[in-house]
Parts: sequence; C-alpha cells; structure tokens
Amino acid sequence: MFDMGFLELMLIGVVGLLVLGPERLPKAARTLGLWIGKIKRTVSGMQREISAQLEAEELRQKLNEQQKKLDDGVQQVKRGVESIAEKDDGTPSSTSGGGGADKPAPAPAEKRLDDALANARTGSDDADRQAHTEDSSADKDPASR
Repeated sequence: MFDMGFLELMLIGVVGLLVLGPERLPKAARTLGLWIGKIKRTVSGMQREISAQLEAEELRQKLNEQQKKLDDGVQQVKRGVESIAEKDDGTPSSTSGGGGADKPAPAPAEKRLDDALANARTGSDDADRQAHTEDSSADKDPASR
C-alpha cells in the first residue's frame, strides 16, 4: 500500500514517542493496529460481497441465455409436432371423399399436442410397470431359483 521502508518507520516511531510520550505510545500503537485491522476486514468483506454479486449476476445472465435457448427449442419442436399433426389430420379428410360433414371439427393443435404428450407419458409408465411386474414375478417363481 504505502512504500515505506525501515528508516521511514523508525522516523514515525521517534516522532510518535516525542509527541505522545513513552506512557501513551504503546496504547496509541495498539489502538492504531486495531483500527487498521478493522479497516482491512471491512475492505475484505466488501470485496468478497462485490465478487459474490458479480458472480451471481453472471450466473443469472447464463441462466437467462440457457432459458431462451430452451424456450426456442421447445417452440421449434412444438411447431414441428403441430405441422406433423396438421399433415396427419389433412391426409384422412382428403381421402374420405366428402364425408367430412359427419366428423367433428379437429381439436386445436395445442390440445392434440397435450394429448400426445400425455399418451407418451402413460405409455412409458405402463411399460415401466409391466417390466417391474415381470421382474417381480420372476423373483417369485420357485423354478427360477
């Protein structure tokens, strides 16, 4: 911080001894040391806090970027699924030959997407349950032991 050598410190000590006297100089030096320690701790704490806030802000920015990328990907997949669903819905009605008056109006694309996702989830849940049932029945089978 200050570029002080031994000679400068000796000069400050001699001036302090002349001004304060031999009785008060040790107490003044101790008090000065305590104040310098408090100042150093305060500055260090502020530096840590500023570093933590900068790091948190950087993480927030990265998180927002990743969220935007994820949202873009979800929207792209959603558009792709909706276009495939519209193609699938368009194909049977064109081959039915005008019998579309008896059919109800197709569900909105979002509803179809939600239904497809729900079916996929229940399908994977059913497959997991079936695999678990087969594993547990194999454990109970005395012939396999």
